[in-house]
Amino acid sequence: MSNRVVEGRMVTPEKLAELVEGDSVMDAEPIEDADRECPECGGDVISVGYMPSVMEFVTAYKCQECPWGETDRE
Repeated sequence: MSNRVVEGRMVTPEKLAELVEGDSVMDAEPIEDADRECPECGGDVISVGYMPSVMEFVTAYKCQECPWGETDRE
């Protein structure tokens, strides 16, 4: 499992997905580098793919330094 430090604390893929989703998730893939900078603070952004429900797959992007985060939902 690929744990990472986000906003000063170690998180699992599931916890990272929950931070961005604001709710619990069913399953999450390993955390990856997103190769982009945070639009708010310029910090490193990481991504995680997860399933908030049986019928949906979402990719979340989260800054490792500040509260910014977003998903690929339209």
